[in-house]
Amino acid sequence: MIKFFRILYWLLNVVLITALLVVHFVLKERSYTSSLYYYVFTLPAIITVILMLSVFLKKRKYHVIVASVLLVIWLGRSFKIHIPESVKDSDLEVVFWNASRDNGFEEAFNESSSIPDVLVLVESEKVRVKLLQLKYPNYYFYKLRNGITIFSKTAIQIENEITSNYKSTVINFKTQGINFYAVDVTGSPDVPRTWELDFVNKIIKKQEKTILLGDFNVPFESKTLKEIKANFNHAFNEKGNGFRETWFWNIPLLSLDHIWVSKDLNILKTQKISTFKSDHSMLKTYIKQ
Repeated sequence: MIKFFRILYWLLNVVLITALLVVHFVLKERSYTSSLYYYVFTLPAIITVILMLSVFLKKRKYHVIVASVLLVIWLGRSFKIHIPESVKDSDLEVVFWNASRDNGFEEAFNESSSIPDVLVLVESEKVRVKLLQLKYPNYYFYKLRNGITIFSKTAIQIENEITSNYKSTVINFKTQGINFYAVDVTGSPDVPRTWELDFVNKIIKKQEKTILLGDFNVPFESKTLKEIKANFNHAFNEKGNGFRETWFWNIPLLSLDHIWVSKDLNILKTQKISTFKSDHSMLKTYIKQ
């Protein structure tokens, strides 16, 4: 009887691990249901599940082999090593942060250890523009739609503010001769990401001297980012160091936050700043002016 249960447990292991691998590498976002599993069962999560399942087995060799192969694939995808270029005072420092509702610009300045040229916050409910303007009279603060707030050392021209039916927001603004798109895609599990990224892709018309930054709520590998990848460079992939993933609470599970830079601009250096002030890490990149 004990042998029967061991065999049954082994078979359940095979079925479960196979299903997770099929969803991650084959099905991905082919359907709404498969996309939910795809986002939840990232490679780190699958590796953890495999190792946990192996605890109750006497022979763990195959589990360890599969987990090791997946670890190599994950590191190859997500862990970046670059030599940053030197940054001059004249270069543009751009920061994005999902502030997780409880943080504002001053918390962002502290976490960034600088006052950048452009700073975009999403999910920020703590911003008091009038008070900040009094404290920093030479700078510019804007509180826009759905918790998106913008700071700039120079005046900003707001080109467009658009929100989808499901609360995804894209704000197009211009400063220092560069076009920006601030993006906050809804994280609701009952709204297909394909709908919302189609909405984002339709709004992004400019592809030169342009920076996209925001919480896209899909990982870098998502097929919904195909159009953006064709026209923009991923700032962290180009010049970042360490794990690309920005969520969750400094555990590298998903790269939900992105800065994308048009191919005519030169990325000098990109940093991911880990913090316990938010469940999202901060992103900072430097662009040659």
